[in-house]
Amino acid sequence: MNTVQTWGDTIATSFQDLWIRFVNSLPSLIGAILVIVIGWLVAVGLGKLITEILRKLWLDKAIKKTRINELFEKAGVPFNVSNAIGFLVKWFLIIVSILAAADILNLNQVTAFLNRVLLYIPNVVIAVVVLLFGALFANFIAQIVESAVKAARLTTGHFLAAIAKWSIIVFSVLAALVQLGIAASLLQILFTGLVAMIAIAGGLAFGLGGRIHAEKILGQIEKDLKHKDPSSSEN
Repeated sequence: MNTVQTWGDTIATSFQDLWIRFVNSLPSLIGAILVIVIGWLVAVGLGKLITEILRKLWLDKAIKKTRINELFEKAGVPFNVSNAIGFLVKWFLIIVSILAAADILNLNQVTAFLNRVLLYIPNVVIAVVVLLFGALFANFIAQIVESAVKAARLTTGHFLAAIAKWSIIVFSVLAALVQLGIAASLLQILFTGLVAMIAIAGGLAFGLGGRIHAEKILGQIEKDLKHKDPSSSEN
């Protein structure tokens, strides 16, 4: 009988301690829930606001001129700069809210993990900015090169503009990947190999199979230059 009473007292004491802990932690739990709910609402609202502001600034149309969105569309991934930036802002604020709630509840492991996520988000933002400005700059340089070559009355403007544009885009992609910390040493090796491959392929093309085409291109450039320079024709 005493054993039964002892078990009963132990169970009652355990439930009593559990209830006391729950009551004591209830304010913190309510506060954490409120922080998450309010943070979620603010994040969604601010994300939509930033998306609309960027759309009114014609950012999407400027990016479409670079045709970089076509790469994503061919891969079956819809790409919209305004939506992407709004998405990043929204989830940044949501993670901040969850981090604050975890800190209120003294969830140290969750707090440490979310801190690492938050510290990585700026790298993602910088990488996106590098890609966007790289694409815009590549398109701008391509237009300048093509206009300059056309002004010189050469017929290789589109080809040279494409080389300039995609060179800048490739450099921008590599810079973004390095910013994200995605195998920086491996990327350096791949970039070195890519440059070597292009150089070797170009040498073989000009030296072997592409010699005739190279002669035609160089001959056309020389002909255009002679046609432009009247002094050469007089001599």
